[in-house]
Amino acid sequence: MHAYAANVYTSVTEELSKAGGRRFIAVEQEFFRLWWDTVATDSHKKQVRHLVKEGRLEFIIGGQVMHDEAVTDLDDEILQMTEGHGFLYETFGVRPQFSWHVDPFGASATTPVLFALAGFNAHLISRIDYDLKDSMQKNKKLQFVWRGSPSLKEKQQIFTHTMDQFSYCTPSHLPFSNSSGFYWNGVALFPDPPKDGVYPNMSLPVTKETVHAYAKTMVENIKQRAAWFRTKHVLWPWGCDKQFYNSSVQFNNMDPLMTYINQNSKEFGVTVQYATLSEYFKAIYQSGLAWELRGSEDFLPYSTESHQAWTGFYASRNVLKGVARQASSQLHAAETLFTRHRISFPDGPVAKDWALDKLRALRWAVSEVQHHDGITGTESPKVADMYLQHLMQAMMGVEELLAALFLLPHSLPSILGSHYHRQAVHEALEQHVIVYNPLAWNITTIVNVTVTFPSAAVFDDDGQPVPAQIQRSAQSNVTYDLFIVVELGGLQHRKYLIKFSDRKCSHRSKCGSTYEAKGVLFERRNIRDSATAGRRLLPVLSDCYKLMFDQDTNLLHSITYLQEKRRVRMTQDFWEYHANGDVKTGPISDNYIFSANSSAVRAYKAVEMEIIPGKIVTEIRQRFYREESDKDYTYSITTRVPACFGSRPRCRRLDQMYSLGPLHLNTEVVLRTSSSLKNNRTLFTDDNGYQMLKRTYRKFTNNTLARNYFPMVRAAYIEDELSRLVLVSDRAHGVSSQANGQLEVMLHRRLWNNLPWNLGYNLTLNDSTVIRPTLWMMLGSISDTSKLYQREAIELQHRPVVMPIDQPQRPWQKKEPRGSSPLCPVVLPPNLHLLSLSIPGWNYSSDHDVHLRHINSGKDLHSEPDYDRVLLRIMHLFEDGEDPELSKPVTINLKEVLQGLGEVKVLEERSLTGTWDVARLQRWKWRTADDFETSNERCCGIRDEPFTVTISPKEIRTFFVHFSSRNF
Repeated sequence: MHAYAANVYTSVTEELSKAGGRRFIAVEQEFFRLWWDTVATDSHKKQVRHLVKEGRLEFIIGGQVMHDEAVTDLDDEILQMTEGHGFLYETFGVRPQFSWHVDPFGASATTPVLFALAGFNAHLISRIDYDLKDSMQKNKKLQFVWRGSPSLKEKQQIFTHTMDQFSYCTPSHLPFSNSSGFYWNGVALFPDPPKDGVYPNMSLPVTKETVHAYAKTMVENIKQRAAWFRTKHVLWPWGCDKQFYNSSVQFNNMDPLMTYINQNSKEFGVTVQYATLSEYFKAIYQSGLAWELRGSEDFLPYSTESHQAWTGFYASRNVLKGVARQASSQLHAAETLFTRHRISFPDGPVAKDWALDKLRALRWAVSEVQHHDGITGTESPKVADMYLQHLMQAMMGVEELLAALFLLPHSLPSILGSHYHRQAVHEALEQHVIVYNPLAWNITTIVNVTVTFPSAAVFDDDGQPVPAQIQRSAQSNVTYDLFIVVELGGLQHRKYLIKFSDRKCSHRSKCGSTYEAKGVLFERRNIRDSATAGRRLLPVLSDCYKLMFDQDTNLLHSITYLQEKRRVRMTQDFWEYHANGDVKTGPISDNYIFSANSSAVRAYKAVEMEIIPGKIVTEIRQRFYREESDKDYTYSITTRVPACFGSRPRCRRLDQMYSLGPLHLNTEVVLRTSSSLKNNRTLFTDDNGYQMLKRTYRKFTNNTLARNYFPMVRAAYIEDELSRLVLVSDRAHGVSSQANGQLEVMLHRRLWNNLPWNLGYNLTLNDSTVIRPTLWMMLGSISDTSKLYQREAIELQHRPVVMPIDQPQRPWQKKEPRGSSPLCPVVLPPNLHLLSLSIPGWNYSSDHDVHLRHINSGKDLHSEPDYDRVLLRIMHLFEDGEDPELSKPVTINLKEVLQGLGEVKVLEERSLTGTWDVARLQRWKWRTADDFETSNERCCGIRDEPFTVTISPKEIRTFFVHFSSRNF
């Protein structure tokens, strides 16, 4: 920021103001906003407003960052774009309409769909497989119309431009100079600029003597590129990473060079002009050509050459990936809760400006980590630590906000009233816990509270006993896991009272409905013993499954799903790939690249098992030891098999938590689930949690193993004609099917190599942390699992928020009055998901003309945030045709659905990031080979009947909602 980004914006603003022909495109709002808020002078701001109005400074993408496309989740991509777009629209009244996704490592099919929903007219990508780019280039197929979603098809198609082999930088090798090509200010020295201002590798300036040589080189390159595209316009990007930090040097060399080419255009056969991206795309659009179509396939994984598959970053820095997702789900919970509080208590008792500050800090932290060198794990340790610090600080702030929202609107004398007397000392200790369901569905589930007492009884806010189970914790010898069955309506929270006892229960009444579970330990088994495997099987039963464990190996042996009485042979264990760390001896693995020396080897020599049978949950703990005699285990799997409880069986999912590490250096560890399914190494993985893509195993001359790895953001599955095995995850991983019936998830990597580039930027991944990811597993028929896995993935992402609101203490003498009756639930149909419910706080007018008049009036724009406008997004979870019932379009009346929050007064439909009124959003209609033009007509806008909306498969609909104010 201080060495480069601030100088880019300061010097570019000054240089553009000197000459009317100059142009510049700005991409990531995080840097621009930091500059605008902390560096820019009033005179700079005035210049920027003028340049933006003239279209000479253009904001493209407009999100906080250029997000990664492989390991980011849909929620977070939308959030970071909304953050950037809201700022740009509020400040300048502009709305980005083009993307510049030049640097993410591969391109997802979800990104173009989201950009179309945000109102973009064209999309630009760069990093796709080297061999694919080569053939597309030769056949002039680098430009196409992309239908990223098989359900939304032409409704959200978008024109896409792929950068050619020179990527997004100006050529740096010149035949007449050994310096850095067309960068006259030299190579940026990051992070410390040289004191004398002389940067290394500065190119020869453009003078009378050199101008012809520069022009000739530039024109040759332009003509070479022109041969790869169908129109007479060539996009020639000028600049590169951290360039333009001293833009006067750049422009003072670019200007005369361009003038020279244009003065000699007859001789050269080309003319050149500065252009923004919209000017380029406008020229392409006006050519009127019909473009080839691309369906919903993506460009993942990405390889830069035969031994360089960029599939390692799917699993790099697992902790950062986990914390980023945790922060995102905490943000979602806090946004929904604050919105609910704000509608019910417009004037109190949680200060709205304080609350919005806390939410904005976490929005910023979650947005910035979506960068393609953030959540990917491809940054240096110092930068990774910064991301983590920002996330943790903002999460602590939001934790305070959640506590305030839970406690302040209700009277809780047991916590807040100090005038009650304590009772006699022998009374049991009591603790209160609030559990909040951040989903707009009714749920019955199990929450786990870590406690330090061996016995506990749990009661709900009516004083009724609640089914629970307590047992010694898997993670530590001094704590206990207390499992509580909770039933909660959509967006509802309840308070639970836990009464503790130091002693085990002597008689039932003391424990209420709590079951005290005890473990059975099985002796450690060496893998040598597997010769006798399969003879002594031990069943673990639930209403949905029969799991068989093998006492000769202590591994899973098979799972039967009882509904269809179908048994699938299955084992789960850990394997490791050994990576090469010496560039002289062959391909290496690093933060980005996975390049295995050979196939994986078993990562353990012995396994120990403990089974804790329970009435709520039966837990199987498997500990894997690197060497037979090791005292401590290196890996573990804790599988929780839930029983049937409440009115709905929740036993379809098997919760699995893993522990891995510390790893040996240059190892990459996978969880391998091997089954009897005949999937022919075909795999299905999700694109950003939005849609599932089929991944067929492909053979390559080199590096087949690494090139068959794919990102898994929320879900992956394998299937045959009879059964499907699904895993859903709480963070991103790499996933592959390397053998028939196999589903292999890369969970953790620890690497070091001597590649000078990696050493120079400290990009080694010497990650010695112990990681604890979670996967939920489901097994069943295809039709059965289709109904389930999207919802399960979302339930894993947005698990109930469990907040202890006091420490275990002696009870107060006077029983507290019951809190106010629980808030009305907000419940959507099972195929719809409440993607967002928040108060963004932007103060722009929803009417574009009014907003522009406000901006152009020059009045102070820093007015009070708008606390009354609610941003609502609803998404249809199913693909067209995926399920006979759940894939149908759903019609709902939002006034009825939201009545649990308050009375809906005004409903306006908006673009995905909120800045366009959809009625006025006219995207460009590109001609395509099948002669469909991009259709903007929505099949189902808000109809005559006010507040009634129909949501079609895979649609995301965005609204601004205003509620009637309540006066208390």
